[in-house]
Amino acid sequence: MDLLNFARGPALTLALVVFVLGTLWRLAGVLRRPRMRDLSPPRAGAPSNLMGALRAIVRGMWPRKEFGQAALVTTVNGYVFHIGLALVFFGYAPHIAFIRRITGLSWPALPDMVMYPAAGATIVSLLLALASRLTDPVLRKISNADDMITWTITFLPILTGMAVVGEPSAVILARDHVIYAGPLAVHLLTLELLLIWFPFGKLMHAFLFAFSRAATGMRFSHRGVKL
Repeated sequence: MDLLNFARGPALTLALVVFVLGTLWRLAGVLRRPRMRDLSPPRAGAPSNLMGALRAIVRGMWPRKEFGQAALVTTVNGYVFHIGLALVFFGYAPHIAFIRRITGLSWPALPDMVMYPAAGATIVSLLLALASRLTDPVLRKISNADDMITWTITFLPILTGMAVVGEPSAVILARDHVIYAGPLAVHLLTLELLLIWFPFGKLMHAFLFAFSRAATGMRFSHRGVKL
C-alpha cells in the first residue's frame, strides 16, 4: 500500500471516525453539564429564553462600535477566512468529487477563477490572524499552545492544497489517474490531521459558539439586559 492509498483508505476512515465520535462526545459533555435552575423572576418585558438565545447568537456576529476599529478589523478578517474556506472546500470541483465518493452527495462546482482568489484570501486572512496574535500584547498574553497548533493544522491543508493545484479542475477530473500522487497524499493527510484534532482543540468552536452565546443571551435577557 502506497502513501496515497493509505491516505485515501485507513487514514481517512480513522480521521472520520475520530471526528464524528469526538464531536458527539464533546457535544454530549456540554449538554450533560449540570445547570442550576434560575429561581429569580424575569424582569418585566424580558423576552423568552429562546428569543434571548437567538438574539445573542445573531448579535455576536458583529462587534459593537464601543470596541473600536481593532474589533471591526478582526471580525471582517474572520468573515474573509470562513467564507473563503467554505468556498474552497464546498465549491472546488475536485473537492466536490471527493465528498461525492464518501457520501454520494454532489452539487455544481464554482469556476476555478472564483476558487483561486478565495484560496488566496483565505491564506492572507490566516496570516493576518497569526500576525495579530503575535504582535498584539493582549492576544499574545492569552494565547496558548492550542491556538498555535490549531492555526498550523488549519493552515496546512490550504497550503498543501495550493501546492497540488497545477491544472484546471476540469483536466484533473477528466484524468483517470493521479499524476502528483505524493503531494496529493500529503494534502489528504493534512486534512485528516485537522479532522482528528477538531474535537479536541479550539476548532470545536464551530459548534460550541452557539451554545455559549445562547447561554449568555438567556441569562442576560432574563435579567433585563439589552443585547
